[in-house]
Amino acid sequence: MENRSFKIITLGCKVNHYESQCISSRLLKRGWKEAINIEEAQIIIINTCIVTQKASHQSRQAIRRAIRGKRRGALVMAIGCYAQVYGQELEGIEGLDLVLGNGYKDILDEILEGGRVRDPNRYTKVGFSTNWSCPVEGFNVKSRAFLKIQDGCDSFCSYCIVPYARGPIRSLSPEKVIEMLRRFSDAGFKEVVLTGVHLGRYGRDMIGDWTLLRLLKRIKRENLPLRIRLSSLELTEIQDELIEMILNEPWLCRHLHIPLQSGDDEILKRMNRSYSSSYFREKIQYITYRIPDISIGVDVMVGFPGEDENAFKNTFNLLKELPISYLHVFIYSDRKGTDAFHMNGKIPYEIQHHRSQILLKLSKEKRLGFLRGCLNKEFNVVVEKESKKFPGLLEGLTDNYIRVIFKGEEGLLRKMLLKVKTIEIKDERYVFSCRC
Repeated sequence: MENRSFKIITLGCKVNHYESQCISSRLLKRGWKEAINIEEAQIIIINTCIVTQKASHQSRQAIRRAIRGKRRGALVMAIGCYAQVYGQELEGIEGLDLVLGNGYKDILDEILEGGRVRDPNRYTKVGFSTNWSCPVEGFNVKSRAFLKIQDGCDSFCSYCIVPYARGPIRSLSPEKVIEMLRRFSDAGFKEVVLTGVHLGRYGRDMIGDWTLLRLLKRIKRENLPLRIRLSSLELTEIQDELIEMILNEPWLCRHLHIPLQSGDDEILKRMNRSYSSSYFREKIQYITYRIPDISIGVDVMVGFPGEDENAFKNTFNLLKELPISYLHVFIYSDRKGTDAFHMNGKIPYEIQHHRSQILLKLSKEKRLGFLRGCLNKEFNVVVEKESKKFPGLLEGLTDNYIRVIFKGEEGLLRKMLLKVKTIEIKDERYVFSCRC
């Protein structure tokens, strides 16, 4: 190809974004150039998502926009979860040149380099990868990085298509995790977010009794100048020892994101979730009691089949009662191939939407209450960027997931952790601070 340029459009979760960054890094290392927009690219890659019907729709929209907007002779390919599970749907889109399942992400650069893009075998499915090493050098220059240390899920919640899209549990070896963290540190990153499809299952596939907790202890021994943040964890996989570690280790962020999905016990059973609402309540209360100022975000789903008004009320009351910091609210979406797809008691979209708006309002209240409780306190901040919303000021993130705005010279960007004191809340989201 004369014009070795590419553009990646990514939908979905943090794992997808990490994998897109890895694809980009590998291509850059091979001498490709990243195009600013799809009109300039020779290869357009859509990294798709299917977690909800909306995500599927957005993926198809992105593919069709790329086909309409591409330059003459450019190629468009769809990769990721949509291609893995519902690849035949995508193959029916006129103008789409290639459909690749998740297992091909780690060798996509080899496929492009070898000129096999127009191979009549469209590669839709392949075994899932166990080696997803990624060159750090090509990562966008930022102060925070994501590192996928786990992939796959075997929980099979009744509403979830992810186990079919991501396959069985696979973990990045502890040696590789440490190597990647060292490389991120050497490249100047100040925070790394450990992420995975089911992060709490890290190590279940490996010999030697490896767990996420054991991995964190191994990371501690490295004494790297990095702050470590954990992505989503199931509450049943947050042991007391991990809670104490978050309390006592300043390099481990006081921030947990925990799926609840429903506060009604009958709905939790129908969802195939492995806890009760009372267990969730008691564990969250214990965590916030042990770790002052910890930020806890919660995933919650509305409109699951059979969720009547009383079930939704149970969810609302539980969330209102708990000392949490914010909510991620999802509307249940039928996914062909899941158990819930065949369940009775489907909820009309108008009711689903109404319930989601109620919880989004509650989330704003929870966030504002959490921010108020963190005023006039000192926090270490990773300096990220110049603020677009507040020109002339810098923007950063505290360990407990507060976005802070403060004065500082441009040279501070991506260079260091700063200590700031929180002063005032702006726009219900940002906290103005002064440097200590």
